[in-house]
Amino acid sequence: MLNKKQNSMKRISLGVAALTLPVVGKAAANPNIVIVLADDFGFGDAACFDPQFSKIPTPNIDRLAAEGMRFTAAHSSSAVCTPTRYGLLTGRYNWRSTLQAGVIKPFDEPLIASNRLTVAGMLKQQGYHTACIGKWHLGWSWPRNGEEVVFDQPIAAGPVTRGFDYYFGTDVPNYPPYTFIENDRVTVLPTEIIPRAVAVASGVNVNGAMAPGWKFENILPTLAGKAVEYIDQRAKTKQPFFLYFPLTTPHQPFTPSARFKGKSGISAVGDLVMETDWALGEVMTALERNGLAGNTLVIFCADNGHNGSTAAPFQKAGHRVSGPFRGYKAGILEGGHRGPFAARWPGIVKPGSQCGQLISLVDVMATCAEITGAKIPDNVAEDSFSFLPLLQGENQPIREAVITHSSAGVFAIQRGDWKFIAGPAGGLYNMDTDIGETKNLAAQHPELVTELTALLKKQIDAGRSTPGPKQTNDVPVEVIKKKNDSKTEEPAA
Repeated sequence: MLNKKQNSMKRISLGVAALTLPVVGKAAANPNIVIVLADDFGFGDAACFDPQFSKIPTPNIDRLAAEGMRFTAAHSSSAVCTPTRYGLLTGRYNWRSTLQAGVIKPFDEPLIASNRLTVAGMLKQQGYHTACIGKWHLGWSWPRNGEEVVFDQPIAAGPVTRGFDYYFGTDVPNYPPYTFIENDRVTVLPTEIIPRAVAVASGVNVNGAMAPGWKFENILPTLAGKAVEYIDQRAKTKQPFFLYFPLTTPHQPFTPSARFKGKSGISAVGDLVMETDWALGEVMTALERNGLAGNTLVIFCADNGHNGSTAAPFQKAGHRVSGPFRGYKAGILEGGHRGPFAARWPGIVKPGSQCGQLISLVDVMATCAEITGAKIPDNVAEDSFSFLPLLQGENQPIREAVITHSSAGVFAIQRGDWKFIAGPAGGLYNMDTDIGETKNLAAQHPELVTELTALLKKQIDAGRSTPGPKQTNDVPVEVIKKKNDSKTEEPAA
């Protein structure tokens, strides 16, 4: 449990930030910020996070960690992608939105409200140029003719209306339309329908419109090329930039490019793990080639854990996709939402350092605010705490607890070493002595179950977990689910 001083921690305002950032110094003021978000990338998929069992080389993630800091208790706010992306970009837990389970479907409306400030919008206010290159999966307002989606008109309410100056990517690589989008228009009209054989072979189960000649294996190389091109362009200016680079791998389609096909010796997904690492390396190389690496904060992280349906070949090879943790993507066990997180910022982050304090991807926004001296309004980033002190070498908790959420909408809350899973398959686990969540201690510690349940309800009802005036969730939030989704929830031991 945190002491009284830690419980009263507040996010940094503009005035206080000036007092707390002298160690950053003028040379590091308003650094470039690059966030590389992998898709379905498990804790153990990065070699440096599970070196004893790793069977896949990830030299660029390893180098980033060696030149910076490894966070070993970093969590996505959800165990699936749309809600995690919402949390990262808004600094607000995903379950405060209208999406209470699952992900956004093809051609759904935007999840981020038009009047909600994102980390990109905040950084624009601080003088940054902002870009999103990669997988969006947060919804658009697609033009329609009746019920039919129209592809030759501008698409409203996408990334360029949510704080980004520039966007290039695929909305979702395994959803139609199978084409690239630049800013608010498709780059090539999807005038064909994806052949069923191509969809099945690629692990794609959604039929729909496709651009002529579309090849899934070209997606990541194209995105990496665009990211490098963006860095090259921004290097010619003095304006700081924010690059949010949400990768499409190793998520389906399971189609590695030719240079990586068969390289892992495990599976196509293993090949994509290697290609994911390569994409990070392309960004790192571009920063170094342009002389920007010294004043750039680079973060590598993942939206959720490894997809359990693709884990068997890794298990056979002795590779632990979730590292020492139990569970996979979509579930509430640690393997669903505890992932690799490495940060490099020369002169600020000590090379080869490690941090075991609890952080969440929703903390990115408050961290960027403290770095740049931005003031966070009361109704913004309601769950975001700055981990800048941790980057600077401090080793004290930045937040009282972390709340995580499964695909089926099951909650877990962790405070200190104790994690409580709410619901029929729930339980209480000591994450210090039982990292694999094998011993349910709820019966032995009913007082902790009561405390953590009360804290969970308090933070849900308050509309925020940070200090400040009470806020409102977008919809009523059910704390204890009446039943689990057997397809996504693993019963706790």
